[in-house]
Amino acid sequence: MILAIDVGNTNIVVGCLDRSRTYFVERLSTVRTKTELEYAVDFRTVLDIHRAELDTIEGSVISSVVPQITLILRLAVEKILPGKEVLVLGPGVRTGLNILMDNPATVGADLVAAAVAGIELYPVPLVLIDMGTATTVTVVDEEKRYIGGLIYPGIGISLDALTAHASQLSGISIEPPRRIIGKNTVESMKSGILYSNAAALDGIIERIEQELGTKVHVVATGGLAAKVVPHCHRKIRLDEDLILKGLLSIYEKNGRE
Repeated sequence: MILAIDVGNTNIVVGCLDRSRTYFVERLSTVRTKTELEYAVDFRTVLDIHRAELDTIEGSVISSVVPQITLILRLAVEKILPGKEVLVLGPGVRTGLNILMDNPATVGADLVAAAVAGIELYPVPLVLIDMGTATTVTVVDEEKRYIGGLIYPGIGISLDALTAHASQLSGISIEPPRRIIGKNTVESMKSGILYSNAAALDGIIERIEQELGTKVHVVATGGLAAKVVPHCHRKIRLDEDLILKGLLSIYEKNGRE
């Protein structure tokens, strides 16, 4: 099995997996001031909690959208897996993905990994939704080409902006309200944040299909997807390990098997 790490602006997703199964997935906070030793301790603690023996881990692969700490994380993994391959997704790494963007190098490593897994696991044309700090929507056409997508503020950003600029509104937990039409401020905020995001996904999928002229399959991942997708009218499949599965595939494509 391999140790796969997906570094986002808010969370670092850590998991061990192979082609047969995903053994565990955990989330750590992304802290830009931590040292490589501190991250090494974090990763080792996660592995110990799940009783993952270091000698059963063949290597590691990292995707990161936080360049300030990418090297630190690679060095941290090398501390706990000495002598083993640590692949960082970036220029020169084979992905097998045909990216039809103005500048393919600017596509986030997490989006690349998700698209690689999506193409392998699901029918095309395909829409991939990643709900994290930002909500990203990636479109793969019927020829399995990455043709573009959308990015808009995630639930956390939207909620923080709402409470920061409305003095009478306090923070809330992101959980389903009892009804759509709220009877108090807290219920109204919960309803507004969840159903506005669910409706946004429904509307975006509809507009993508209109532009492509065909129906699409839709897969969602990310820490907040499980909270929003059940409230969508469109059929959306949840795959919480999608990016890690893509990282495994990329690891194998680069001769690390």
